[in-house]
Amino acid sequence: MTHERLVSPLASFGSADLARVGGKGANLGELLRAGLPVPPGFVVTTDAYAAAARAVGLDAKLAAGLGGETAPASPATASSAATAPSAEPAAATASSATPSVAMPPGTSDEPSLPDAAELRADLEGAPVPDDLRAAITAAYTALGTDVPVAVRSSATAEDLPGAAFAGQQDTYLNVIGADEVVDAVRRCWASLWTDRAVAYRRERAIDPAEVRIAVVVQTMVESDVAGVMFTADPVTGDRDRVVVDAGAGLGEAVVSGLVTPDHYVLDERGTLLDWSPGRGEVVVRSEAGGGVVHDSSPGTGGTRERLLTDAQLSVLAGHARAIATHFGRPQDIEWSISDGRTYIVQARPMTALPPPSVPLNRRQRLLGSILTEYIPTRPYPMDVSTWLGFGPAKMMRDLMAELGMAASFENYLREEDGVVVEIVPPAPHPTPRALLTPFKLAHRARTHDINAWREDPMFTRFLRDADELDGLDLPALTWSELLRVPQRAIDLMIPCRELRAAYLPAVGITLGRLAVATALLGRRSLLGDLIGGARTRTEDANQALQDLADRVRAEPELRALFATADPAEVLAAVREGSGPVAAFGDELDAYRREFGRRETATPLLVSPPTLAESPESVVGLVRVLVDQPRGEDRGSRSERALARLLTHPLLRGARARGRMTRWVRAAQQGMAFREDSHFYFTASLPALRRSLLEIGARLEKTGVVNEPFDVFHLRLEEVQEVTDVEAMPAEQAERLRSLVRSRSAKRAELTGVRMIDPARVFPPKNTGDALVTGTPASSGTATGTARIVLDATDFHRLDSGDVLVCPYTNPSWTPLFQRAVAVVVDTGAVASHAAIVAREYGIPAVMGSGTGTTTISDGERITVDGGTGRVTPAS
Repeated sequence: MTHERLVSPLASFGSADLARVGGKGANLGELLRAGLPVPPGFVVTTDAYAAAARAVGLDAKLAAGLGGETAPASPATASSAATAPSAEPAAATASSATPSVAMPPGTSDEPSLPDAAELRADLEGAPVPDDLRAAITAAYTALGTDVPVAVRSSATAEDLPGAAFAGQQDTYLNVIGADEVVDAVRRCWASLWTDRAVAYRRERAIDPAEVRIAVVVQTMVESDVAGVMFTADPVTGDRDRVVVDAGAGLGEAVVSGLVTPDHYVLDERGTLLDWSPGRGEVVVRSEAGGGVVHDSSPGTGGTRERLLTDAQLSVLAGHARAIATHFGRPQDIEWSISDGRTYIVQARPMTALPPPSVPLNRRQRLLGSILTEYIPTRPYPMDVSTWLGFGPAKMMRDLMAELGMAASFENYLREEDGVVVEIVPPAPHPTPRALLTPFKLAHRARTHDINAWREDPMFTRFLRDADELDGLDLPALTWSELLRVPQRAIDLMIPCRELRAAYLPAVGITLGRLAVATALLGRRSLLGDLIGGARTRTEDANQALQDLADRVRAEPELRALFATADPAEVLAAVREGSGPVAAFGDELDAYRREFGRRETATPLLVSPPTLAESPESVVGLVRVLVDQPRGEDRGSRSERALARLLTHPLLRGARARGRMTRWVRAAQQGMAFREDSHFYFTASLPALRRSLLEIGARLEKTGVVNEPFDVFHLRLEEVQEVTDVEAMPAEQAERLRSLVRSRSAKRAELTGVRMIDPARVFPPKNTGDALVTGTPASSGTATGTARIVLDATDFHRLDSGDVLVCPYTNPSWTPLFQRAVAVVVDTGAVASHAAIVAREYGIPAVMGSGTGTTTISDGERITVDGGTGRVTPAS
């Protein structure tokens, strides 16, 4: 291997050379080729690192399991460990600590990888061959005599979309002398194996055997002022903004967060829109002889005057536009200004960038309120290609199309690199077919008796097929038979769609008729109780939960267990217990068999577990009900409401009373159909989910995925291309592995990024002293402790008298309303599940708060006014 392949000028590389010079080197080379003012330098390529790694036996140690990374780790696994690298006197280290990473339920959180320290030590002491040392020395000398340089790591997996790797490997500033440069190169190699870099790669499922590192050496820019800029607003996602942070001295102070920088917001032409001064707590400067010094003396860099002039901001904005245009996506750019000249020292794609916030029209906001309620979490590719694409959402799209409404539930997800990045609410609009809709609805209402829907052959056939799917022995199926199961499960939505299309018109007519009648009689307030009288499967499930709570209440041993243990501990005790504890476990299993087909998060996604798979959620609901007296059943409330209605003077006659009673019973049956058809259309969801996990388990055995759930990073059609999982061609297996890795990295990048700005769907009002505002959905005022419940795993945290603050609800959340004094929901409107149930239980509700779960603090005392939609701090 010649030294020309080991060390070459930075300008000789570009985006096609990623494997040789890493992300940073490739991006800087591209900028030089594009004519941007990048300081000159050279690259010690990944070939040099590979030679050094072989010399110390790194490959063999990885194969033996050192570093804890012999295979790509699960995308769900991460470590928050961060160990600061050491720096010798000749050079200063510029790296930032890794932020802690939230661990999903069921994953392990290993604090460190001790074997990585051995790999670092080996590389720091690796012998540098004479030809490589000579090549580095020659390239360094070409920059000038004893010129100060920055020595910067450039890994093959960094500065890429979905994996910025900001601060994960090391940078050494103001390095002077050829020997010091060679030593800094070695330490950059070693930084590939810091705990923080290893943890970052593990989170993004990057194979350690594939990652290499180059080293970029550039002439040091002695900055008067430096910092970072973004070619889009990193908070709002606006693409027509340039955001600049600036600090005095070297940019390290800004990049590593040592200083509160000047903050500038510019339009895309460079006009200053907003500025806030920094504090100048620290100024990082080069030190004579090498290295840097942190100057934090009083008054250092602190000023109320702007660090950047309008002319300098205009130059920076011009460079920002050019760089974003060149790379074709928003960029995160590091820059320096020295003696009036601007330099670009790094550019990488912006990560975790929210979708652009653009206004929505009224129809889009209406559909957006539904989509944000039913898609509360980012769908996986498997969700999109199965249940989300062809299940309940398609059913709604087809029903709306039959009624003459176009663009409903169509093209509402935008994807990048195979991952959903944004919800784009469509704007439904009527077509000429809508003129026939009233006649269609009237005909269906006349020909389909809402009282007889359970006897409909479509329904009985649907239940039979769902039971047959549930009874499949999936592990015993051949690969080809297994691949057919998901489609069978999806096809069961067809009879669901036909049932809803047939009977919902009658539901609408019966409910509309009763609503008009009660309004004309001045008894509209009774409507909620009147239509809640029919028994439904949801009510059956809630009563079964009450029975479980009664059992706990009656048995002192169970009562004590539920009072002191969390749901996971309760389950462990139930599995190991005897007597009443074991009997409770049997009843819990019976509940899961009877009602376990329900979703825990949303009926539109298959990736979240079902209720049968989430016994902790069931235990959490039981715990909520243990200290809550059994409430009056909805049937009794409905009968009382009917009795009150029939006392109206206009309903004294027997015929009038009989007609009104029939109207109420028909409306109750309509609501029962609406509720139960929702309950049943998830009947094939467990079989679909189990079949996908079985597919994942078989892919795991072949090394395509690391755990069965990873199959959700693939699309169904990609899996169906595998004709024989046990004899899969190597190139096909690698392609699938690559898709899993890249998509899991993209999801990791988007962690915490909303799929849509809630302010677009729920425009904020003049809040005054309110914490949040939303749509009034159930009147009344209540004060209590805010309890943030994000999903089913938080059910047990809600105490009697708390205000339930949540992103969404679904029928499985209903028991929480018996304990809460009020509810505040990020999404939804007056017809949403939470609003309907809140009205039934007579508690105030505010829907569509947009940011309730992030603005309101858990444990904060708040007052909810369900009549005005305001949530304020409790006085």
